[in-house]
Amino acid sequence: RDWQASWIEPSVPDEPQILRPAQMLRKEFHLHGAIVRARAYVTSRGLYELYLNGRRVGDQLFTPGWTSYAHRLQYQTYDVTTLLKAGANGIGAILGSGWYCGAIGGRSSLSAYRVALLAQIEIVFEDGHTQTVVSDAHWKAATGPILTSDIYQGEIYDARLEREGWTDAGYDDRDWSTVRLVASTGAALVASTGPPVRRIEEREPLRLFKAPSGETIVDMGQVMTGWVRLRVQGPAGAVVTLRHAEVLDSDDNLYTENLRTAQQRVQYTLKGQSLEVF
Repeated sequence: RDWQASWIEPSVPDEPQILRPAQMLRKEFHLHGAIVRARAYVTSRGLYELYLNGRRVGDQLFTPGWTSYAHRLQYQTYDVTTLLKAGANGIGAILGSGWYCGAIGGRSSLSAYRVALLAQIEIVFEDGHTQTVVSDAHWKAATGPILTSDIYQGEIYDARLEREGWTDAGYDDRDWSTVRLVASTGAALVASTGPPVRRIEEREPLRLFKAPSGETIVDMGQVMTGWVRLRVQGPAGAVVTLRHAEVLDSDDNLYTENLRTAQQRVQYTLKGQSLEVF
């Protein structure tokens, strides 16, 4: 009963494919008075990242986590007091398919379903009055540089499609589409029940070498879960492809047979700046 927010999803046509662009949702709101404290309560169908005034909310990854989605859905709570300000504020969220409707075992896990957001910020002011900012029909939606994003298949990212400042107040979103309100699935909303996934370490490659196949191999020194941070320079439209694997074959080429149908491939298209970091 504490939830005043509504489930929202982009007003885009249903598409049969599993791999879809990540959805970007945004809204602006005004706050009046000195803020004492503010908390955000957030969950999604799919995976989400939340932003306030251009800054990422929290440091948790793969939120809201993998549960039996038909029965329960976890939400996360964040202290966002320092991310808000008197006057105009911007809020944004990126939604990916994740385990909810991504390619699990080579097929869509819940292909009939779509990503959606449920978010509520409760703000207390110095004079005692309160304000609640919620996901509702006043949000807007678009897509951006993340053309596909999937746990098994990887990511396709086109830096030329980045939308600078889209989570800030004052951003021009006139070409963004509307969102629609959707009903709850009936799953119970529960607080997170386990420790969060976070970045815990940065590793530099032990060695780089050319494989007999002609590919450049980057050896991280151990089997790990994480991302590559890539610094690259080149012309706009050039594409860098990263493939991931656990071992090499007997000829010192990348061995991917054990991945079966999972591509585990990242493609980054350059926007053509002097130095780009992906």
